[in-house]
Amino acid sequence: MVGSVGNDGLMELGAAAGNGVGKGARPMEEQPPARREVVLGRNVHTASFAVKEPEADDDETGEREAAMASVLALYRRSLVERTKHHLGYPYNLDFDYGALSRLQHFSINNLGDPFIESNYGVHSRQFEVGVLDWFARLWELEKNEYWGYITNCGTEGNLHGILVGREVFPDGILYASLESHYSVFKAARMYRMECVKVDTLISGEIDCADFQRNLLLNRDKPAIINVNIGTTVKGAVDDLDMVIKTLEESGFKDRFYIHCDGALFGLMIPFVKKAPKVTFKKPIGSVSVSGHKFVGCPMPCGVQITRLEHINALSSNVEYLASRDATIMGSRNGHAPIFLWYTLNRKGYRGFQKEVQKCLRNAHYLKDRLREAGIGAMLNELSSTVVFERPKDEEFVRRWQLACEGSIAHVVVMPNVTIDKLDYFLNELAEKRAAWYDQDGMCQPPCIAGDVGQENCACILHKK
Repeated sequence: MVGSVGNDGLMELGAAAGNGVGKGARPMEEQPPARREVVLGRNVHTASFAVKEPEADDDETGEREAAMASVLALYRRSLVERTKHHLGYPYNLDFDYGALSRLQHFSINNLGDPFIESNYGVHSRQFEVGVLDWFARLWELEKNEYWGYITNCGTEGNLHGILVGREVFPDGILYASLESHYSVFKAARMYRMECVKVDTLISGEIDCADFQRNLLLNRDKPAIINVNIGTTVKGAVDDLDMVIKTLEESGFKDRFYIHCDGALFGLMIPFVKKAPKVTFKKPIGSVSVSGHKFVGCPMPCGVQITRLEHINALSSNVEYLASRDATIMGSRNGHAPIFLWYTLNRKGYRGFQKEVQKCLRNAHYLKDRLREAGIGAMLNELSSTVVFERPKDEEFVRRWQLACEGSIAHVVVMPNVTIDKLDYFLNELAEKRAAWYDQDGMCQPPCIAGDVGQENCACILHKK
């Protein structure tokens, strides 16, 4: 049955397809309900669909096409099922791009600089620049003062923003909070940059007192700072104004570069009343967001905006393209800008504002319901990420695709997450939890006060 497809569901699809297409699927080992260990240096995927040469008579019998169609149909059913139980990762699954299906027949590639057309004519630069102009207005940077491009993912935006900072200050030290996305530390390794990891507050935002201590230990070198507009696990928003104040008070005026990682909340914060502004009117160098998260693009992509004055150090002429290039990847998905343009035009500022308000309301609903059920939970003020105790059963974690770290898990409330879906999840969690923990008190829920604070913990020591 495909109705309970997880990772093992892919194996079932291959077996069901028959006719040789799924025969290459490797059998899946039994998984105990314990936390899965990732072993470095070893392939850990457990199922695959074999790629085999067609038989000589396949064109006549049509068996090969029928088998492949069967695999794809079953795989689609698995996607429908997995989408029903998707809560832990920040992807907006509420979209309809049927109107763009006719464009899928073209190989659209935005090679090189978005603002300089290359010899390759099958591109979507006109859409890309329109999207970039929209984001530049959102973050208050004039057309003649910004440069940017549509990236292949949020990580590429961070890699590019930090690279620009390194080019502006070649001997600069990268500062990032411990709860920054792993791509920030990947950038430090790739660019061989000295990196200082800064402590965080219980909320997950950067601890500016510790930040200042580290700055004062390195007064002789410029500072390149990653500011989180929503951390990965807790959805915490670093205090940009306090970061700038700390830099200036520590003697770093005009000797710092700030990159804002706004993967998810960078597009939500502008529509939250009384939220601090992320704007280029402040001394920041770049901002990046993901296009496949809040916007709801069906393929990974992102937007990176920086100041035009910084980009010349990165840009170089490419005769092969008859263009210039300051991007990371070179070839870029030309379909992504069209999807982004389509959504921005359909929803506009007011549409996004409504969706942000809905997400925040539903996040508060989830947090309140969890606490009513005696489950410790935390929700940061500017966030739609609800943090709570990690479910004891890893099968439940995988079923709902929850993101976990240590003793905590989270649900990211996106526009496609409805109250009905949250109720379904909550009812199932309550039912499972009753079986996990003994009524006689011998087996108790974990204490998560160290992760979310005593006021948000509901363990036997801290429940009110």
